[in-house]
Amino acid sequence: MTGNKSPLEQTLWRNWLDNQDNEAANKLIENYMYLVNFHVERVSSHLPSNVSKDDLKSFGLLGLFDALNKFEPERDLKFDTYASFRIRGAIIDGLRKEDWLPRSIREKTKKVELVSQELEQIYHRAPTSKEIADKLEIPANEVETLVRDSLYANILSIEEKPKDGGQEHKEGIGYTIPDESSVLPDNHIMQSEVKRELVESMKQLNQNEQMVISLFYDQELTLTEIGQVLELTTSRISQIHKKAIFKLRNTLNKIQSVT
Repeated sequence: MTGNKSPLEQTLWRNWLDNQDNEAANKLIENYMYLVNFHVERVSSHLPSNVSKDDLKSFGLLGLFDALNKFEPERDLKFDTYASFRIRGAIIDGLRKEDWLPRSIREKTKKVELVSQELEQIYHRAPTSKEIADKLEIPANEVETLVRDSLYANILSIEEKPKDGGQEHKEGIGYTIPDESSVLPDNHIMQSEVKRELVESMKQLNQNEQMVISLFYDQELTLTEIGQVLELTTSRISQIHKKAIFKLRNTLNKIQSVT
C-alpha cells in the first residue's frame, strides 16, 4: 500500500500490519487525526451548542482506532476513505447513545412542525421562519436552529443499525445495509424527482446561501473553511447555513422519506 505515502508512512504501516507495533499505531493515529477533526467539524455544525466537540472527538478517535484494527490493504481501498466511514459512523453511534437532543428541544420541534403545517394551510405556501416565530412568540433564529436540529435527528434515526440479528455492516455513512438488488424503477423515478425539486429549491436561495450549501455538501469544506473562502466569520457562515437548511426543509424531508 505505497500510493503517495512517504517512506516513513510506509514503514509505519509495515510495522503495524506485520508486527502490530503500538508505537507505529500511535504515529498513524496522529497522522490521520485530521480526518477526525474534519468529521467533528462537519457533524457539530448540525448540533446544538450544548454538544461538546471533545465528546465528538472521543467518538471519532474510537472510529479511527477501529479502522486501524480492521483495515485490509488487499481490498484495494484507500485507508482515508475507509477510516472516514468508520469515524463518522462512530460519531453517529455515540450521539445516538447519548441522546444528544434534549426532550425540551424535541417538544419545541414538534410545535414548530405543527405551526408550520397550520400556516402552510393558511398561506398556501411554506411559511417563513419569522412567520412561525411570530406565532410561537420566539426568535426567528431559534426556529431555524430547531428545524436544523430536527432534520439531523431524523437522519440519525434513519441511520440506525439493522436489528435483525444479521451481520453488522459499517461500510457507509453511519451504518448502511449492502445493496442486494438494483433500485426499483418507481423508487428511481421518485428519487430523481426529489433531486430535481432540491435543485429548483436551491435556485430560490440567495447567492451566499447557495455558495455555503455547495461548498459544505459538494466540496465538503468545513464551516470555518467556508468562512475563509467567503471572508466571513464562522458564526456568520453557521447562520447562513441554518437559514438555507430552513428554506430547503420540505425538500430535505422528502429526501429522507425516500432514502
